[in-house]
Amino acid sequence: MMFAHQTTLAGTAVVDGVGVHSGAPVVMTLEPGDAGTGIVFVRATVDGDEHEIPARHDLVKATELQTVLGDADGASVSTIEHLMAALRALGVDNARVCLDGPEVAIVDGSSRPFVEAIEAVGLRKLSAPRRMLKILKPVRVEQGRGYAELAPAPSGFHMDVTIDFASDLIGRQQIRFELTPQVFREEIAAARTFGFLKDVERLWAAGFARGSSMENTVVLGDDRVLNPEGLRFVDEFVRHKALDAVGDLALSGLPLVGRFTSFCGGHKLNGAVLGALLADPSAYAIVEEAPVRREQREPRHAAAPLASAVPAFGPRVD
Repeated sequence: MMFAHQTTLAGTAVVDGVGVHSGAPVVMTLEPGDAGTGIVFVRATVDGDEHEIPARHDLVKATELQTVLGDADGASVSTIEHLMAALRALGVDNARVCLDGPEVAIVDGSSRPFVEAIEAVGLRKLSAPRRMLKILKPVRVEQGRGYAELAPAPSGFHMDVTIDFASDLIGRQQIRFELTPQVFREEIAAARTFGFLKDVERLWAAGFARGSSMENTVVLGDDRVLNPEGLRFVDEFVRHKALDAVGDLALSGLPLVGRFTSFCGGHKLNGAVLGALLADPSAYAIVEEAPVRREQREPRHAAAPLASAVPAFGPRVD
C-alpha cells in the first residue's frame, strides 16, 4: 500500500513583472517549503524587515477585484489568486513565495506563467502524508442574485461555474470540470483576467488597474474585444472566473474534497462560502488521502477528463 505524501517544489523559480492594480514592479522567488507549513508569502519591506503571511482564509483582508492577505503588523500581499490557483491545481502543498513588492506579478493575466515556472523546477515528495479537507454537508452563501455552494462529493474536487453579464460580448457562460493538474494546465490556466474599457477611469480613481494593459488583460470595448490577438478560448471569461475560484478556495490551506458551484460569483462570494464552511466544524473533516495500491494507480500516460463547456454560452437573456 502507498499513501499520498505532501509535496514541495524541487527547486527555486523566479517570476517578475508588475502588479495589475498597484503598477509596481515585483520580483518573486518561489522556494521549497517544509512539510506542514503550507504556502507562505514572505514580504521584504523597504526597511529590511521580512513578514511571513501564511496563505489562509482567516488572513484575508479584502476581496474587491482581488484577494488580499495581511498580518497583524499591517504587512500585506495582494492579487494572490492566480498564483494560488497554480500551486493548488498542480498539487504543491508547501512553498515559500518571497516577493519585494506589495502585489503578486500579473504577468500575462493568467496562471499559465506560474504553471510553467512550477513545472520547470518540478515537485519533490515529502515524508509527511497529505491531508485533505473533506466536505461533509452543503454550505451555501447568497449575495444579490449570485450564490456559491460547497457540497460533498465521493472523491476529487468538482467545479461548476456560471457567469451572466449584461454585455453580449460575454453573456451567460458555464463550465464544469474536475480539478486535476491536466485539466487545469490545458483548459483553465491560460484564461486571462478581463475588464471593460469604459470602467478604466473609475478604477484608476479608486486605486485599481494601474498596471493593467492589453498584455495582461482582456479589454472589452462597446462591441468587441480590443486585444489584437482576440480570445484564447471562446468562453475565456468563465474559465478565468473558475481560475480565480480555484485560487480563492486554496486558502482553505488543504486540498478540498467536494463540489463547488457558483452563479455570478467572484472573490467576495468565494471567500464568503469558504468562510462559512470553515466556521462550521460539522461541515467538514480533515482526512489523510486514501491509500492507493500501486497496481490500481492510473498509468502515467492516462488522460484525465477535460473540462466541458455546457450549452449555457451565449448572449445574456433576462
